[in-house]
Amino acid sequence: MIYHIQAPQRLQTSICLPASKSISNRALLMSRMGEQCVVLSNLSDCDDTMVMQRALCHDHIITDIMAAGTAMRFLTAYYASSPGKKTLLTGTERMKHRPIAVLVNALRSLGAEIDYAGEEGFPPLEIVGKLLSGGDICLPGDISSQYISALMMIAPLTEQGLTIHITGQLISQSYVRLTECMMKEFGAEVQRMDERTIHIPHGSYSRAEYLIENDWSASSYWYEIIALASDESSSVVLPYLSEDSLQGDSEVKHLFAPLGVKTEVVPQGIRLSQIGDCCSLYEADLQDQPDLAQTLVVTCAMKGIPFRITGLQTLRIKETDRLTALMQELKKLGYVIKEDNGCTLYWEGEKKDRESCPVIETYEDHRMAMAFAPCAMKEGTIAINHPEVVRKSYPRFWEDLKQAGFIIH
Repeated sequence: MIYHIQAPQRLQTSICLPASKSISNRALLMSRMGEQCVVLSNLSDCDDTMVMQRALCHDHIITDIMAAGTAMRFLTAYYASSPGKKTLLTGTERMKHRPIAVLVNALRSLGAEIDYAGEEGFPPLEIVGKLLSGGDICLPGDISSQYISALMMIAPLTEQGLTIHITGQLISQSYVRLTECMMKEFGAEVQRMDERTIHIPHGSYSRAEYLIENDWSASSYWYEIIALASDESSSVVLPYLSEDSLQGDSEVKHLFAPLGVKTEVVPQGIRLSQIGDCCSLYEADLQDQPDLAQTLVVTCAMKGIPFRITGLQTLRIKETDRLTALMQELKKLGYVIKEDNGCTLYWEGEKKDRESCPVIETYEDHRMAMAFAPCAMKEGTIAINHPEVVRKSYPRFWEDLKQAGFIIH
């Protein structure tokens, strides 16, 4: 299926964003491992969270988490530390090519029984759950932060607790901080020995109820829409977003300021509008906010602002190779984006002839669809292939665009 998206001439709307997928998935896991039933309010309805919920509520021999990378990492640790569980954990063809050896090796060092059911170092995994010993473990900081978060969350259930030593550069720190804060809110003890050492003693989770915030990552597409709007009076109100959120992607409010978007707190939540002035060269390090990369890259290109965005080393192992996908799809629109050392994308203003009727491919990646849809604000109309991928994190995205005045065929 292909959606043809036509932008409105004027934008004045209020959009209620979905609940945070990152918070929802962590809350589900900690509530499952807790000593009492937890009432979770405002749980995300996206595919990734529904997959996580099904996996935790049913004891199937085979657990298929489809394309949910967070669920793969978190459930690997959960099943490995759950005595009596025997599970084959699998996913989509793309998931079977996303590396997981670092996490598996870490869990094996704690006593886990995990075997590869296919290619060495990749899912699917055969897991026999048992009580893990705990102790000390070293992990490189330049891997997926979800490995660190997965180990942190099961740490209270290990015999000795767990001390995690992080070596090298720590990327996506905001997600580790989110895990730490949520664990404390759920009653676990987390001790920061120093910036590189986290000690979590043997203990338990205890929480009666928990309210999940709306998703700051999802707000980025509305920031992009306002940045690309031709009508300077355009604005969007996003209710129930907290300025002092635990979510690392709340940094989007600062990252979009040089691109002409103003963020102000209003009684309902936050309001986005245009500042007017934009930078002439955009530079940012997104090692703590890699999920914002596609939105910022596309915004800069469509506004004609040269950019250099670093900290993108984890984008190769996401739902798709996001570095390559961005370069290929922006080339269709006439923008020659370049890569440097596997961690940087940059554009120096070079353009080429655009395709006459470009169709943006989404590569089974929800963020590709949502980052390119706002291009309609500049292009007039944009075509997106496989628009259904947005269900992974923002199921109501297309309906929300229609509510804002976009026309979708």
